[in-house]
Amino acid sequence: MYTETTTLLAQEQVYADNPIMGEEVDKEWTPTRAELLREYVIQIEFLSVGCVIKVGCKTIPFTTIAEGMAELNAYVGNPVNTKQKWEKIFKENK
Repeated sequence: MYTETTTLLAQEQVYADNPIMGEEVDKEWTPTRAELLREYVIQIEFLSVGCVIKVGCKTIPFTTIAEGMAELNAYVGNPVNTKQKWEKIFKENK
């Protein structure tokens, strides 16, 4: 009986000390900016007029290089918001 009680108390302490098993389970994991940027290959193709930027399987043409670089910098600065913006644009243009 003493061994069972000690084992149960030890297990309760593990649950309390371990955020994966304790109350912290409800918190959602959020990837870092660096992890998000490593998620997709980014390619830039410069054209005689503008450029084409490929992010993963998506290809986005820009009429000017400045416009393309502005969007690329926005993506590098905040991949979550920029990705959501472009996903919305892609859905609207289907």
